[in-house]
Amino acid sequence: MRQWILSLLVNSVVLMVVAGYFEGFFLKGVGAAILASVILALVNVFIKPILILLTLPVTIITLGLFLIVINAFTLMITAYLMGDAFTIDGFWMALIASLIIGLLNLLTEKIVIDPIRNKD
Repeated sequence: MRQWILSLLVNSVVLMVVAGYFEGFFLKGVGAAILASVILALVNVFIKPILILLTLPVTIITLGLFLIVINAFTLMITAYLMGDAFTIDGFWMALIASLIIGLLNLLTEKIVIDPIRNKD
């Protein structure tokens, strides 16, 4: 449970960093970032597997690169569910943001979460 909360907080910070660098990616505040992180986690658990299954042939043909598009769609679904507190200006902004979020999450996983996990 502690690691899940830590992952949500790290993801919230990553979302705020992306929102700080791109005008087309807007979060209303820290509370919106935390809520977006929770909703994104739920979308990734419940909806993303269905999207992956439905697009499996395209994902195989593109050697997994289509998963980036699926990540962009999950980000857009999260923004849609949050309304005005979280907005993304179009699919291309969602695609760029999903790439950056994925990279930043990978880095924070290796730099922040893994050392904490190994400490326990």
